[in-house]
Amino acid sequence: MPAITPSFRRLAVLSLVLASAGISFAAISAEVRTIKIATAAESKPLSWGAIGHEPQGYEPEVLKAVNAKLPQYKFVMVGAADIAQETGLATGKYDMATGGFYKAPARSKQFLIPESPMGASLMKIYSRTESNINGIKDLVGKNIVPVTAGGGVYKFVTQWQQENPDYKVNIKASSAGIPYPDRLKEVQNGKYDALILPSNLGEQTVIDNQKLAIKASEPVSINNTYVLIHKSDENKALNDDVNKALKALKEDGTLDKLSQKWFGEDVVKYMK
Repeated sequence: MPAITPSFRRLAVLSLVLASAGISFAAISAEVRTIKIATAAESKPLSWGAIGHEPQGYEPEVLKAVNAKLPQYKFVMVGAADIAQETGLATGKYDMATGGFYKAPARSKQFLIPESPMGASLMKIYSRTESNINGIKDLVGKNIVPVTAGGGVYKFVTQWQQENPDYKVNIKASSAGIPYPDRLKEVQNGKYDALILPSNLGEQTVIDNQKLAIKASEPVSINNTYVLIHKSDENKALNDDVNKALKALKEDGTLDKLSQKWFGEDVVKYMK
């Protein structure tokens, strides 16, 4: 029998220590994979941060919490314009993308999407505090702030109208990129009666900071928001890992804490 050398003994002892901790040599020697992520550049407080600046907001902080649970990856976030996010993801320029994305058949076919959502988009109606507007039916005969043609709000109201033909809600489509803080002011000064928007854009912060006499309705539509992942065999494991991490962050209260911090409300309770 060959002699057992001191170096072999040390290796054997190290193996036992690692095994007891649930760690393998393969795990130690495995390289940390860098994951390039496109985040929304101009959607404060959901996510913002131009090129050269570290992204901030709810989604970047959720991504940091996910990365903390997945040391086998190094997340590198880059702010990108909305139109560039999905294009870059499809081509493989980015491994992941976040931007308040809804799950849709076309996206599910094109990308990998973890089953666990990272947040929820709550569609609300903003009107003057003395108004009697509390739901979509209350918008009949009202002057509503024009919405982006083909956007989520336009699709929602159009779909609602089709399902409720007895109520005529007059909504106009517009390509004008007027900031929503200015739109809130237009509601307050009476130019419009109501504004429909997802509440994760920071409307309540604007209302509070500028002391606007504007109220928000209860959610009239709720959609989960998801991480999108470039579709490849290599990314199947990434998809599974991100899914497990997001599920854990919801269960341990991290998502609730971050939603309170950035949106001033608990969106987790609305996540389906």
